[in-house]
Amino acid sequence: VEIGFGMGDSLAEMARAAPETNFIGIEVHRPGVGRLLHLAEEYQLENLKVYCDDAIEVLKRCIADQSLGRVQLFFPDPWHKRRHNKRRIVRPEFMALIRQKLMLRGVFHAATDWQPYAEYIVKLMVDVPGYKNQALAGPYSEKPAYRPETKFERRGERLGHGVWDLLYECTD
Repeated sequence: VEIGFGMGDSLAEMARAAPETNFIGIEVHRPGVGRLLHLAEEYQLENLKVYCDDAIEVLKRCIADQSLGRVQLFFPDPWHKRRHNKRRIVRPEFMALIRQKLMLRGVFHAATDWQPYAEYIVKLMVDVPGYKNQALAGPYSEKPAYRPETKFERRGERLGHGVWDLLYECTD
């Protein structure tokens, strides 16, 4: 599952590169949903399903517990102003819902170009039960080969931002 796939280019690329794997995209931005559906038709992707709805509602109503191998959250809005931090999607209750949907050893993969958000996730995940950080050295992981470079990643690099990948394995 990819939450917030934007215009869908990277999700379509992942689905195209791994036809043996099923992908689900969830996005509220209708033009992005339309673009991904267009790409799915163009690439003849039979391993992709798309929801145009709130991700938390889709996870609660449509996704079976312990059924997901990976949940991706690439370049979510960091809500960088302190008064807006409460709008961030990564919060303890969200991570508990993700853990409920991940299968044992399934992975939550977040990527961000906003270092304070990456630090926030690392700090939060220390106290969230049922996850193990997959990073080999330090709190951040190397970018996995399956994650294509995204538009937000390229923009962040142009602005001089780094990119942080955070991978957490479901342990129970």
